[in-house]
Amino acid sequence: MIAACSIAGSDSGGGAGIQADIKTFTALGVWGLTVITAVTAQNTREVRGTWMLPAEAVRAQIETVADDFSIGAWKTGMLGNAENVRAVAEALPEGAALVIDPVMVSTSGHRLLAADAVADLVGLLVPRAAIVTPNIPEAEVLAGMNVATVEDMAEAGRRILDLGPRAVVVKGGHLPGGAAIDILVDRDGEMRLSGERYPYSVHGSGCCFSAALAAYLARGMPAREGFSAAREFIDTAIREAAGGPGPVRIVNPGGTILRRRRKNIS
Repeated sequence: MIAACSIAGSDSGGGAGIQADIKTFTALGVWGLTVITAVTAQNTREVRGTWMLPAEAVRAQIETVADDFSIGAWKTGMLGNAENVRAVAEALPEGAALVIDPVMVSTSGHRLLAADAVADLVGLLVPRAAIVTPNIPEAEVLAGMNVATVEDMAEAGRRILDLGPRAVVVKGGHLPGGAAIDILVDRDGEMRLSGERYPYSVHGSGCCFSAALAAYLARGMPAREGFSAAREFIDTAIREAAGGPGPVRIVNPGGTILRRRRKNIS
């Protein structure tokens, strides 16, 4: 059994966060594990409240699932504050691929990462990542520059790569234009994927994309192949959304039946 673990916040509307990640893992034939960092009261239009879990609860969840499961990939989403960023950095085992979705602000404008936590995210977790997946506003924060063009996206990706991850995917959904372009930057150069830009907004697309990427890495795909597959997966999820605004529709491409298998502990 292939397993992946999402470290993120709970979305009571089911369209983003932990709930979207579990649906994505399941659709891609990966056993989904969770470490909940926060509880939110939200729907597809707004976040009405956020309650952070204490760092010791986050640390205990990581240690507990790591003791019982062979985890092929970890994914971080909403971490919320510096205490939880540090707890994740301290408890996260070495070895498995780490995908960082640097969730900072919700689509509705609610801040999901404290400003004083960005330095810890950059210093403690980003250098350990297999892939970091910022959208345009997040890339601007991490790269320290304005991003207004596709070439700016590539430059931001290179700057974030200099922070230590093995690859960066800058998502171009916030840029205007007829096509939606995402760029992967790694030590070998760039890979650009262009797709249709749909005339409606959706909820949870960033979570779904990064969870799909983590699932593909857990299944042994290299980063560039995983990027292409995850991009195809999220494009289908956005296309199948109910006209927007609303949650993406996560489509199961394989109908895989999942069975839990315990980790062998010697």
